[in-house]
Amino acid sequence: MPETLLEGLALACGPLGESDRLLTVLSADAGLLRLAVPGARRPRSSLAAAQPLTLLRLQVGGQRGLRRVRQLTVLRSYSDLGQRLETLAAAQALAELALRLVPAEDPAPGILADLLLQFGRLEEVVLERSDRVEAVATAVQGSVHLLALGGFALPLARCCRTDAPLEPPLGNWDWRCSLLPGEGLAIGAVPGAKMVLNASELALLQRLPRAVPPRRRDRALLGPEPVWLHLLAVVEAWCSEHLGRTPRAFRLLRSGCDPVSTGGR
Repeated sequence: MPETLLEGLALACGPLGESDRLLTVLSADAGLLRLAVPGARRPRSSLAAAQPLTLLRLQVGGQRGLRRVRQLTVLRSYSDLGQRLETLAAAQALAELALRLVPAEDPAPGILADLLLQFGRLEEVVLERSDRVEAVATAVQGSVHLLALGGFALPLARCCRTDAPLEPPLGNWDWRCSLLPGEGLAIGAVPGAKMVLNASELALLQRLPRAVPPRRRDRALLGPEPVWLHLLAVVEAWCSEHLGRTPRAFRLLRSGCDPVSTGGR
């Protein structure tokens, strides 16, 4: 039986039969793969390391049906993210989002690399004992990146109603922008809008497609925690509308933070 070698990030796993595991892996070359891991739930199994949030090198057998893992090597474990609720929740939310966005066994360029980048930033939050808002910001920015890479980018450049440029006037606290999940962002406080953002919130949201987090010159993160939670709500609403589902781990991320209204400001 022919065998192949692949590298991928384990996003989810569950029981399969009496002692096996069903592992879902994100590979840069093959997209999402669902693999059987024989005996992985047995004590002292050599395949027991098949766990979520682990970067693996796998030797896989079979061509049809559910392929089976023959051997595995752990390239990197992100288990340290479990030391803090907010970092674990952020990582799980991004993993859930990737599961919704990536086609089965079809390449998804850029998604794995960006996911690993965000996981690395979450590791820094744990290592440096950073404020929890850093984890929230990473979840929001990572989601914006993944949505764009998956073909569901937030339209941040132009008003969905008038096609006018979305140019938030910083310092004008009366200016508003409305989120209409089925259409995009519209200038003004539109009746029936899902959410309303002020100028500084939209300006921050527009910076998130960039590669690096938005920071001041002293390296402090731009925006307080309530603003980042408001932007998280924007991502949740967009996912619900366009993917039919919001990552459940977003609720876990919110549970460790102060509540914030998602209404207008």
